[in-house]
Amino acid sequence: MSVPNASSARNASRAVWLKNLHQWHWISSALCLLGMFLFSITGITLNHASQIEAKPVITRKLAQLPAPLTTQLRDYAAAHDGAKEPLPAAAEQWLDQNWKVQAGGRAAEWSVDEIYLPLAKAGGDAWVRIALEDGAVEFENTDRGWISWLNDVHKGRNTGAAWNWFIDIFAGACLLFCITGLLILKFHAANRPFTWPMVGLGILIPVVIALLFIH
Repeated sequence: MSVPNASSARNASRAVWLKNLHQWHWISSALCLLGMFLFSITGITLNHASQIEAKPVITRKLAQLPAPLTTQLRDYAAAHDGAKEPLPAAAEQWLDQNWKVQAGGRAAEWSVDEIYLPLAKAGGDAWVRIALEDGAVEFENTDRGWISWLNDVHKGRNTGAAWNWFIDIFAGACLLFCITGLLILKFHAANRPFTWPMVGLGILIPVVIALLFIH
């Protein structure tokens, strides 16, 4: 093979690689767009969480369980003292119908005296307590505002399995975006002399800050 032909083959191969890299780069960037915007904003709010004032709104409700349901729960608690198990379907249905509280099969803490059901959620907290002696039910909901909600979404705190899967997939797409971007830089570095100094600077700055100022 002649030198011009070998050079043409290398250029053709380079063009194919660049085309594929650009394609995966824009696909990953499109998939990451909203997620990167969200995580960038919440990164700022998390970094200044102590400076952003939050005023929790607490809602409390009281009610009385029907006598048959109280008896059912009392008998169950006597046999499952110290257990962590979901409420019976009838109790979950009562909470949903009366307070729109969806227990969703979450584990409750059972004792012979009471049932405590934690209802942790993003941006707040909630719980239900059932006194088994008289069937009195207490519900408390704490809402810390939308910034707190976004911060918890950023951390994946009390957001459920679906959002945790999204975070993992989003992280994978971001890695693809970074790797394809780095490879594209490599292809263009010969014609852009500042490419690797800028990449090195982007690595050096956070490393120096971490070593000197994080204690």
